[in-house]
This record gives sequence, C-alpha cells and structure tokens, in this order.
Amino acid sequence: MNTILLPTDFSETANHALEIAVQLTKKFKSKLVLLHMLEIPLNMMPDVALTNDVQAIHNTHQNDLPEAVYYMKLAKKRFEELAQLPILKGIKYEEAVQNHLDFKGINSSAHKHNADLVVMGSHGATGFKEVFVGSNTEKVVRTSDIPVLVIKSRNENFEVKNFVYATNWEANSLQSLRDAYHLSQKLGANMTILYINTPGHTFLTSREINQKFATLLKSSNLNADTVRTTIYADRNIEEGILNFCNDTNADLIGVTTHGRKGLSHFLNQSISEDIANHFEIPVVTFKIG
Repeated sequence: MNTILLPTDFSETANHALEIAVQLTKKFKSKLVLLHMLEIPLNMMPDVALTNDVQAIHNTHQNDLPEAVYYMKLAKKRFEELAQLPILKGIKYEEAVQNHLDFKGINSSAHKHNADLVVMGSHGATGFKEVFVGSNTEKVVRTSDIPVLVIKSRNENFEVKNFVYATNWEANSLQSLRDAYHLSQKLGANMTILYINTPGHTFLTSREINQKFATLLKSSNLNADTVRTTIYADRNIEEGILNFCNDTNADLIGVTTHGRKGLSHFLNQSISEDIANHFEIPVVTFKIG
C-alpha cells in the first residue's frame, strides 16, 4: 500500500474520510495525496489550472479569467486551512488540484499518482444502496480501477478485525477476491467470504454452495485455513449483507463492482428503513475485470 488518494471538497464528511486516510497512511507507511477537483469548463481555465502545482495556482494573476482564478485560489486557501487540522500534524502529504467535469478525473489522478487505494466520504445517505446508486460516490466507484474505501461517519480509531467480503460468483472476480484478501492481511483482519442465499431461481443448496466455495478458494490460490466461508439466507442480497454484518459486528464490507453497471447489479430490493438508518459500516469496492 504505497499511495493513498483522498478526494476532498473540504467538507466535514471529507474530513471524516481524511481522518481514516491518515490512520491508514501511518499504518501502511504510505504516501498520502489530497485531491481537490475543480468543476470549471476548460474554456474558462488558464493553462496553470491543468497542473497539480497548487503553488502555481496561487501565483496566477487575477486578470487570467477572474472566475476561474477565484476558485483556484480558494482551493489553495482551503488547503492552507486543512493543513491546520490536528490530524495532519506531522503527516507528510501532497496537494493536488485537477479540473475535470466528471468523476473520471479521480480515476486518472489515481493512476497519475500510482495510488493503491482511494478513500472518500459519502454524504448523509442512510442505506447501503443509497450510499452508492445515483450518488457522487457511486460515480467514483463506477470509474475507479482501484479499490475505493467509502466512509460515512467519523471513526477516530479505525481498526478492522472483522472483514466481510460478499461474493455472488461473478465471472472474472478472482483478482478482486485476491485484492480483498491482500487488503485484509495488511489490515490484520479476519476475512469472511460471504454468500447470500436467496429464494427463487437463484437458490442453491448448501452442498452446491460449499462446492463453489472450494472451487473459488482453489482458483484464487487462497489458503482455506486463513479465510472463513459462510452461507447466509435472506430475502435479498442487500438485506442479507447488512443483516449478516450487523449480526457479526463487521468492521468493513467488501463488494465487487462493474465499471458500466456500478453496484446496482449487486443489489436487489431496498432494505427496511430502521436497519438502513443505523448502518454505518465502511465499504470497500473492488472492480471486476
């Protein structure tokens, strides 16, 4: 885990994610990159806005397209304010500003900085589906080639002892499983590979599921002694994941995603409101294929 990228809009939610990114930076001895996206049309941007050099942005003259320069210098000011946060004391990090009108810019920045993980906050949504589907977070997840850790609330001591990775036997998901396993090892967590068995045409017998688990572990070259496999029956996949994780006090949930479909292929019906309102577990996504 050499580099962690944190997209920030300088909001309280982004700062919750920053707090966890800093903790992971210390744990992994990683480089931390703080990225702010400027959503300004390119025809309004002076050339300096296309650089990651925050100081160059600060030195831009006001007569170079005033509105664009205003937002660029505002980003510089907010970075200066961010640097005063106690959580960043003694932390070495890079500041980056990039102009992009869609969230593919975060993925391109992640590649530019050779990031291994994106950490970002999610605003206010209460349910597992609502955190992702149709949200800005979902757009990042949809376009990111690297794992995205989504944080909903503040966590001053982010320790992952119980990591639940949900599988639905998706084709081409072996590398995602390996990535999830390697993350669990780095975090020092116990990993559970979870299959939600639902009624209807997708129902499988326990024997069939256990055979699939055995094939999955063999194909991914994972040691069966280092992971736990579990079957959990529920009305739909989403509710099953949430209920299992609540029942077992999971610290982190891992799920896979397609670039073209986002997470919507993984989720069925919405979960009941009283469960969703209390669901705050961080989620990490792994792109398939």
